[in-house]
Amino acid sequence: PHPYPAYKSSGVEWLGHIPAHWAVRRLKDWVTINRSVLPETTDPDFVFQYIDIGSVSTGVLTKKPQKMRFAASPSRARRIVREGDTIISTVRTYLKAVWFAQETHDNLICSTGFAVLTPDERAVPKFVSYLVQSHPFIEQVTANSVGMAYPAIAESRLGSFHLPLPPLPEQEAIARYLDYVERRIRRYIDAKQKLVGLLEELKQATIYEAVTRGLDPDVPLKSSGVEWLGHIPAHWEMRRLKDWVTINRSVLPETTDPDFVFQYIDIGSVSTGVLTKKPQKMRFAASPSRARRIVREGDTIISTVRTYLKAVWFAQETHDNLICSTGFAVLTPDERAVPKFVSYLVQSHPFIEQVTANSVGMAYPAIAESRLGSLHLSLPPLPEQEAIAEYLDKEITNIDTTLNNTRREIELLQEYRTVLIADVVSGKVDVREVAANLPDDADDAERRAERDPFLYAEEHAPDC
Repeated sequence: PHPYPAYKSSGVEWLGHIPAHWAVRRLKDWVTINRSVLPETTDPDFVFQYIDIGSVSTGVLTKKPQKMRFAASPSRARRIVREGDTIISTVRTYLKAVWFAQETHDNLICSTGFAVLTPDERAVPKFVSYLVQSHPFIEQVTANSVGMAYPAIAESRLGSFHLPLPPLPEQEAIARYLDYVERRIRRYIDAKQKLVGLLEELKQATIYEAVTRGLDPDVPLKSSGVEWLGHIPAHWEMRRLKDWVTINRSVLPETTDPDFVFQYIDIGSVSTGVLTKKPQKMRFAASPSRARRIVREGDTIISTVRTYLKAVWFAQETHDNLICSTGFAVLTPDERAVPKFVSYLVQSHPFIEQVTANSVGMAYPAIAESRLGSLHLSLPPLPEQEAIAEYLDKEITNIDTTLNNTRREIELLQEYRTVLIADVVSGKVDVREVAANLPDDADDAERRAERDPFLYAEEHAPDC
């Protein structure tokens, strides 16, 4: 694709210049917003498929629509969605939730937290979808939203946005081109996400095998006496966690200097084996009451609330004044245990599953410190713990490197998609000629992707 031969000012600051032959119109002048709703007199037994805000990301459904009866539905389940409509979130607009109803769905209803956009005869439905999911447009929706916790944009404000409107044949060419590229990008991302899943499984299997069987495949085994653990090397010992690990050794007292500054780790900052966010710097006086558990080099922290998060992290290095939430248990091994071995042991999938299984509560499942400490684990001799930790450091580093590279590829593809849609729908590039020469290979491509998605992804990776 290349630029158009001539441009003009759109008169809209965020839009900039557009192709000279394109028009600029308010959204409400060529799109009907919220055309129809379910009346309150609807038959109580009327069954429909419901889409809530949390079920939509930018361009995709993240969950299937939920089947429900009108009598049992929430009061916000009222907006009717038909084939060719686009829905866009008007509450919690930071979610950037936009989705196009590509096919006919029986009785599809969305939340009143969406605006349902139905284009008239001057607009191609799929072009409208790409236009309103483009990054610059969504940024304007977000910027014009009101409220802090639940920012929302009024229907009238949304309808007043001025947008570029190419001639119909050009809209069709744009939609055709973006559909083609979108299919290729999504297939490639899907294949890479499957690879991420396989690598995560390999990582967990590698850890579990090493911490429960050791490094010698010919070692004699014995029953551990613990069902989920199975057999362990005959010379290993079984011990309760609390017999060789101190749990929650020290906390910040309430008499701490109000100006004491520390680095804080909350539950949402930890995944299995990694920090997902940097510790937050804060003063004691301004800290939450849960910011109290002291973490030192060689400690491992494991979530004891919301245990489904499977949050485990090893403090590899010294950190100045590192504090974690009381939603963690801080594990400090004694002289019988190698700290890094302890970390691998408690982040192994079967152990975390036991933590989850022994948790109490539905919304915020939690495990008591006493229950955590009573869980039995296998303990090799110290030299063997050191060897296992060194082995896993090398193996997991290699897996993590591949994982990080794969995730970065996914991020780059997502960034490419975002930039491409914005450039095409705003007229920065002319795709008419390219669109006219695209092959009609969608059906064949789908079959190939199903047979071998990884091969297809490598052959059809977009040049970005």
